[in-house]
Amino acid sequence: MAEIKYNATGRRKTSIARVSMLPGDGQIIINGKPANIYFPREILRMVIRQPIEIAGITGKYNIIAKVQGGGPTGQASAVRHGIARAIVSMDSDLRSRLKKEGLLTRDPREKERKKYGQKGARKRFQFSKR
Repeated sequence: MAEIKYNATGRRKTSIARVSMLPGDGQIIINGKPANIYFPREILRMVIRQPIEIAGITGKYNIIAKVQGGGPTGQASAVRHGIARAIVSMDSDLRSRLKKEGLLTRDPREKERKKYGQKGARKRFQFSKR
């Protein structure tokens, strides 16, 4: 019998994560490395585990994620979004619980572009009256 595999895509800022969930013993592998090596900060590991703990499937599925673009925080949030969407594709009854926690909503905040004649997106050059 073929293993059941649940796939989903998560996004945040400029990061894109392709997440696969397989029945297993709860390993989380990101870009070929265990999560505790790929994300050395505990906060980022907590962010990734959030949808798994809310759904109550800790230790039942192995998660394999390929993530690219952005920095560590954006990547961790993209993986979290992908895991939450994979859980919903596995069991749609968990959708309301994950939605209530705000894990299925794609965070729309992006970096604002720099404008011409200005130092940055909002900051202006110093005004001189004389």
